[in-house]
Amino acid sequence: MSSLNNIISKILKDAKDKNENIVSTANAEKDIIISKKINSAKEIESEMAKKSQIEAKSRKERILSAAKLKVRDNKLGAKQGIIEDIFKTSIGKLCSSSKEDFKNFILNSVLSIKVDGDETLIVNEASMNIIDEAFIKELNEALKAKGINGDIKLSSQTREFNGGFILQKNGIEINNTYEALVDSLREELESEVAGVLFN
Repeated sequence: MSSLNNIISKILKDAKDKNENIVSTANAEKDIIISKKINSAKEIESEMAKKSQIEAKSRKERILSAAKLKVRDNKLGAKQGIIEDIFKTSIGKLCSSSKEDFKNFILNSVLSIKVDGDETLIVNEASMNIIDEAFIKELNEALKAKGINGDIKLSSQTREFNGGFILQKNGIEINNTYEALVDSLREELESEVAGVLFN
């Protein structure tokens, strides 16, 4: 009996030792696994923080860049608006010139461009009160003095434009409206006007 108790006691002691050894090994492995997972989590957290920082910096740069572009576009739009107003004002000033200045403008313009002398002169509604047969006669006399056929006629039809005139012959038009003249000079003058205004 005593030897059976010894055997049982030995088996229990071995089992207890083995159990303690397994628990001790499991605890050591658990500590290693937890330590690795903590380190891995810290690396991931650090990587995410760096990535988040980079993304935040990149986003900030994009926002700043977009804001700068918007400010530049707004400035450019405002400048274009001012320049547009100046050109519109210049057309307005041309339209408000005296009757004599308007007649001189037509006379000098027609004499300075290549014409056959038998075109039709087209004006707007308001100018029909200024341009009369006496002026047409004066214009034709001036053309004849230059050796050009003096047979320009005033059209009974008017057109919609602010001021100036159009010469027409056989469907071909020479557009000397104030709008067309200002537009033709616009490209040339726009940078000059911008330089005077904004520098």
